[in-house]
Amino acid sequence: MKSQITNALSDFFFEYETPRQVLVRNRRVGVVCRLIQLGVLAYIIGWVFIYEKGYQSTDTAVSSVFTKMKGVGYTNVTGRERVWDVADYVFPPQGDSSFVVMTNYIITEGQSIGKCPELKGKHNCSSDADCEGGSFKREMTGVCVNTTKTCEVLAWCPVEDDHNIPDPPLLMSAENYTLFIKNSVTFPLFGVSRSNLVEGIDAKYISKCLYDPKEAPLCPIFRLGDIVKLSGFNFETIAQVGGAIGIVVDWTCNFDVDVKHCKPTYNFHGLYGNPAETDKVRASVGYNFRYAKHYLENNVQKRTLLKVFGIRFDIIVQSLARKFDIIPTLTAIGSGVGIFGVATVVCDLVLLYLLPKREFYKNMKFKYTDTQAQDPDSEAGSIETDLSKK
Repeated sequence: MKSQITNALSDFFFEYETPRQVLVRNRRVGVVCRLIQLGVLAYIIGWVFIYEKGYQSTDTAVSSVFTKMKGVGYTNVTGRERVWDVADYVFPPQGDSSFVVMTNYIITEGQSIGKCPELKGKHNCSSDADCEGGSFKREMTGVCVNTTKTCEVLAWCPVEDDHNIPDPPLLMSAENYTLFIKNSVTFPLFGVSRSNLVEGIDAKYISKCLYDPKEAPLCPIFRLGDIVKLSGFNFETIAQVGGAIGIVVDWTCNFDVDVKHCKPTYNFHGLYGNPAETDKVRASVGYNFRYAKHYLENNVQKRTLLKVFGIRFDIIVQSLARKFDIIPTLTAIGSGVGIFGVATVVCDLVLLYLLPKREFYKNMKFKYTDTQAQDPDSEAGSIETDLSKK
């Protein structure tokens, strides 16, 4: 028993087993094998290493965006002149990555809480019985106003009339407003921080540059009219009823080269706003919201209500950084070597099941033994010895 254990341990530690290989001289099988190996090699080099950059590790950035608008608008509605600056037409004013620039509006001035007739076409009536109760939009008093044939409501009076949207837009001057974008990104895995104010983008350059995809692709100052045009929209159309545009700041960097080559690119996408061009949603066209400016007049609370039509800008930062790493490199190579085994499997299938001499190849590839008829330790060894002598 002790000797058997000793022999088993000796065989385990001091013997090496290797599979028998059969060299098959067959042109068709050889060509198939080499073609498959060539295809696997092309996949590993072309797809895994060159296209997918399988030898690099990746990281996405932590990002922060700051924006600032500049420009002054002017309107003259029914003889009332007004100047609009950034504090009037940008919502919210804090410089967020998502904001709205007002391009058109409907204003209702001097509203106060009271009773007044509803607009024509809304809650029409012929008697007080038609005005009983209320609705989720208005609180009716139960009185039918004979002069307008509409129900009396308890609301901010006079009620807003938003049937007629100004055309052309009142703030067409917004086309010449400028937008400054400041974006900072950090790639924590690689310990690299970058800003879109890259090398060469200083205060002197910013003071005179304006973004152009070809002439000034790194300038962080954008004209609103150019943004709308590059997004595929028409400015006058989107300015009338409002819409949304996405500005994508793309950081795709390779840190195997100098960090200064890591620079952003800008892309513009029209999301919705042109019902006649790209926006297919007819149920809710454009973008608008309401806000009010409250004040006291003779101790009476009043407000000026504005229905704002504007362009919403959403600044989206996309990032992907790469750098050489030995672990993904070895993983890619190991998986590629494993795929080479496909050639062996396919060629074995051809040899053993498709070729006319498949029975001959089976006998050459496999050694059959009958454990009941002969002792493997003696007969098999003697047969093997005899064959080697011949």
